[in-house]
Amino acid sequence: MDLSTLEPMALTCPRCGSQVSQRLYGPCADCVTLLHAKFPGIAREIETEDYVPKMNVTPNAVATKD
Repeated sequence: MDLSTLEPMALTCPRCGSQVSQRLYGPCADCVTLLHAKFPGIAREIETEDYVPKMNVTPNAVATKD
């Protein structure tokens, strides 16, 4: 499906309730700008510990078969 061929239609913004004309349902351009300013998507690196199975977990017999 080519989204560029969709015609704009009259919709109500689900966030502010204003009438807008856009191709897809969702927040209007003004709300999107405000949301980007309020919640900036800042990427960050998160370090996690390696998975260590509990002592009561035993390996599968088929997986350890030589």
